[in-house]
Amino acid sequence: MSSRRAWVAATCLALPLLAEVRNVGPSFIPDSTFKATDLNGSHPVGKATWKAENGELVGKAPEGSSGWLMLDHSYQDVAFYGVFRCTGACETGVMLRAEKTGDGTKGVYLDLKGDEATAYNITLDSQGKETAREKARYAGGQIRFAPTAKDGNANAGGPSPAALAAFRASQTPPPGVTLPITRPPTGLRKGEWNEIEILLDADIIRAFGNDGGVQASAATEDMNGFGPVAFYVGPGTEVRFKDIAYKDLATRTWPKEQLSSHFRMQQISPFFYGWSAAAADFNHDGVMDVASGAYYYAGPDYNTSHEIYPAQAYNASTQYPNDDWVMHAYDFTGDGWADVLTTSHAGGGKDGAVLYVNPKSESRRWEKHRVVPMVQTEATLLRDVDGDGKPELVYGAEGFVRYAKPDPANPAGPWTVYTVSEKGPWGAHGIGVGDVNGDGRMDILNGYGWWEQPAGGDNGKPWTYHPEAFGRWARTSPGGAEMGVYDVNGDGLNDVVTTLQAHGWGLSWFEQKRSGDGKVSFIEHVVMDGHNSKNAGGVAFSEPHGSAIADVDGDGTPDFIVGKRYWSHLDDAYDPDPYGPPVLYWYRTVRNRKAPGGAELVPELIHNRSGVGSDVLAKDLNGDGAIDVVTSTRLGTFIFWGKSNGSKGRLTTSNRGASPAAR
Repeated sequence: MSSRRAWVAATCLALPLLAEVRNVGPSFIPDSTFKATDLNGSHPVGKATWKAENGELVGKAPEGSSGWLMLDHSYQDVAFYGVFRCTGACETGVMLRAEKTGDGTKGVYLDLKGDEATAYNITLDSQGKETAREKARYAGGQIRFAPTAKDGNANAGGPSPAALAAFRASQTPPPGVTLPITRPPTGLRKGEWNEIEILLDADIIRAFGNDGGVQASAATEDMNGFGPVAFYVGPGTEVRFKDIAYKDLATRTWPKEQLSSHFRMQQISPFFYGWSAAAADFNHDGVMDVASGAYYYAGPDYNTSHEIYPAQAYNASTQYPNDDWVMHAYDFTGDGWADVLTTSHAGGGKDGAVLYVNPKSESRRWEKHRVVPMVQTEATLLRDVDGDGKPELVYGAEGFVRYAKPDPANPAGPWTVYTVSEKGPWGAHGIGVGDVNGDGRMDILNGYGWWEQPAGGDNGKPWTYHPEAFGRWARTSPGGAEMGVYDVNGDGLNDVVTTLQAHGWGLSWFEQKRSGDGKVSFIEHVVMDGHNSKNAGGVAFSEPHGSAIADVDGDGTPDFIVGKRYWSHLDDAYDPDPYGPPVLYWYRTVRNRKAPGGAELVPELIHNRSGVGSDVLAKDLNGDGAIDVVTSTRLGTFIFWGKSNGSKGRLTTSNRGASPAAR
């Protein structure tokens, strides 16, 4: 198992979460919901009693008896969501694929008892009495089909004890530091309402409870079962279910393509080579080119490609790119020709930053030099941190926030690394660079807060850490993609705009406030959350893994560009809403004194069939004054050409502010 996959599997078992558990609703858009006004569409089996009461489904079984409520509609691959509370002995659970056998029923049962969820393959007799139960083995995380059990190992595909111990140790904060994002007790909450989402797809059942506080992944050993959902109540238990929702996962709908009238789309590659793009005049013809994955595409038509390193497209369904998670372009060698720098968190020894030196006019592959040995953040930035007029690579590795720069005398050799933070649980997602406190020096941010650059620049000591919850825990770790640091509301103070979780939900802008003594604090203004929240423009999408900041409409105020990374953790049901439309949006910054904080971010759809990778490139490629947007994804590499408005170079936005439904 690669280091990356072991880390993610460990994350799944470690069950971290926010201190305050939220009932966020289903991650999927339901086909149907069960409002529990009556028991039509279901039938009881066994000796328990069932009724609908005040919008809740109530099951009760006295001591010595138990029973099921079987729904009439059958599914094979299904998503289920509900909120439940039990009293008494608290023996309850949900069965899926409750398939009739000769004289009984068999199915996949998720036992919700004690403080955890456990999956079993069970059989029942004709009276609903359990006759056999076999605990399902652990199935792993980022896969659609369960690995074959090896030599009877019940945890085939799971993380090793060493991987689990290493992950838990990495979550320890520095001495004396109180983290702004905490991990509460995990498991089911006895006598309280608990949220549970169950996804049974192919031969893996996955469960996520209390916004990630309960997690399970188990192999069913069979993907051909077919039957209804059933609720169980055990002896001496009363259980109540509400907010029940279902979705047939066997039916998927690809959306009718929508492209903004403000952009023209050009797909320059239909293949999956990487998750990022960079732009520079690589061939010295005076025209901007685009690099992505193993190629650069020569402007102005971008129909001709040149190989940077040996190219081989990846399987979009089952593979991660080895090389290009994030790509940067700059003349690092100082010879007047733009080079390419890639960073990767692929695991298996492929982590790090690699410099590809431009061969100038020679038609050959570029020389490769590993200049930073380890990069463990999935987003990296190229920014001038130290004010010397040249950009540095900003990233995280080994529990530290860092930046690195080449030695001018040997730019292709090992780069000089500067450590900004103390060792901590800073995570793989979310990174930003900007002057937070207005002292003229660049600070560095991630999902856990920001680090203040000291006067005089880096002095070899950790920068001052300011805890701030710019992200949140849910199924996986906090933090989003590139974080914007700019004045959203026009009050003269730089605010922060960021997605909250790269593999979950959330987009917020954080309004900066200053106390009388100059202390910096922030107020969060939520822009987008899950499907069940009130979101700007009615827009909601998961996996906001790539973003960028640019003045798209040319009004002098930066805007935020973000989208969904489709199959972010491969073609499986591991992530929230993994098969939702791969959308790409820009959020226009609108200063409005009547809005909370004095501003709002208004979403406008660019495209709904491409999404993002690990970042977004926003740059005026053709010099017409309009921002162009480039994304590289599992679906290929795309340029969205911004349409300018004559000499002003501004985006033509005759219907700015209209809702997505109105456009």
